[in-house]
Amino acid sequence: MSTTTIVSAPGKVLAAGGYLVLDQQYPGVVISTSSRFYTVIQASSGSANQIVVRSPQFHQAEWRYTVAYDATGIQVNPQEDSIGGKNKFVHLALQHTLNLVSEIHSVAKVQERLSQGLDIAAVGDNDFYSQRAQLESLGLPRTIKSLLQITPFCHNGVKLTDVHKTGMGSSAALITSLVSALLIHFAAITEEDFADLEGDGRRLAHNAAQFVHCLAQGKVGSGFDVSSAVFGSQIYRRFGPAVLEPLMKGDFATGTLKSVLNSSAWDYSFRPIQLPPLTRLVLADVEAGSDTPSLVGKVLKWRGHEDSCETAKELWTQIDESNQSLARQLDALSQSHVQNKDAYEQTVGKLAYLPAHEWESVSKAFYDLHQTTQRIRNLMRRMGDLAGVEIEPAQQTHLLDQSIEQAGVVGGGVPGAGGYDAIWLLICNPPGLQDEQQPLHRVESVWSTFVESNVTPLLAQESVAKGARVVQLGEIPGLREAIQR
Repeated sequence: MSTTTIVSAPGKVLAAGGYLVLDQQYPGVVISTSSRFYTVIQASSGSANQIVVRSPQFHQAEWRYTVAYDATGIQVNPQEDSIGGKNKFVHLALQHTLNLVSEIHSVAKVQERLSQGLDIAAVGDNDFYSQRAQLESLGLPRTIKSLLQITPFCHNGVKLTDVHKTGMGSSAALITSLVSALLIHFAAITEEDFADLEGDGRRLAHNAAQFVHCLAQGKVGSGFDVSSAVFGSQIYRRFGPAVLEPLMKGDFATGTLKSVLNSSAWDYSFRPIQLPPLTRLVLADVEAGSDTPSLVGKVLKWRGHEDSCETAKELWTQIDESNQSLARQLDALSQSHVQNKDAYEQTVGKLAYLPAHEWESVSKAFYDLHQTTQRIRNLMRRMGDLAGVEIEPAQQTHLLDQSIEQAGVVGGGVPGAGGYDAIWLLICNPPGLQDEQQPLHRVESVWSTFVESNVTPLLAQESVAKGARVVQLGEIPGLREAIQR
């Protein structure tokens, strides 16, 4: 059995379905990103039943645990001398995943694998954390070319609690990679089964990660971020929260974890999707954060209020129709590439030189996609106005409008619940163009001169590798060096 297990899981962008995805009636369009979290599990040369978890990108980011065994199962106890203080996400992932392993195999199996202890390193690609300070310290402009010069998995120079995140789903990607790596390392699921998108092992890893993530957050969320971390880009419809009720209430009687996490009552659904060929997802970190829970709370309060619930229902129906149109149009463009690759490539090459409002005579399909993204933005802004919430604040509207009017830009929006901290764009990315002819170059020019806020691009594109996957240490540039810090 291998002494090292590494699982990576992607970040996410909720391109369509913000707020609506909380309700099982409405699906969301989630894009998984090329930027990933990695969990590296290695046998330690330390004491039996000791687990050390490190995050070498931060100061004082080490957490030590002692594993004890009693009649109620396995207890993972934080050691008081951990320099990282408490880490609820990591602690709950260890506690419940090891108990799940013991229910699938036995307590003895867990004890055997912990005979020398474990060393676990968790690192995220630089995109998960704002790199503005790094670029400033290196005297580099805020461009993708500059970001490529920063060391992979670079040290952020702060404690984990002080880092500025970019909103790409770091906690969901961390939990997904950690829970999946533990299940594989302890042979509760096989690598082969995990590699199968429809495999029982991957579904168990998904359900376990959803549970741990919900427990750590103190509520049962929609789960789109964990689902895309496990399965990749998709049209996602959430699971009913009732399936997790026993576990969220603290019922951990022997066998409960396995029975709940393997239950047929998990009724989420997903359909894999991909962005059209020769297009590129582009993300920006905008220097102003938003408090997602308070935004969501206000919108849900507006939706439930007797004076506005009918208006809300009508508006949500319109948004949902547009979101589902978006998904169908993405599928249709990928299909048209399959049917006539040459014609498709020629079309994208032409669109790269034209602003989207001039596309209708060149490609009705791409023009319609542009129109749909704009319609979604308009409807989401209307919802924000009615609910008294800045879903697409004026500053973001100006940034998006200036970006989307550039030649070769399909459309974009504020991801997820919206607010001030990020935008996403879909741009044409045909082969063979000089740098200055690329739509990406035009977008970066807009961002670098935008006066209302500091805008920094991220390196992330759509994940080619889809969802979570097992990787080898030597495959990932900079990973070996990062975990040896």
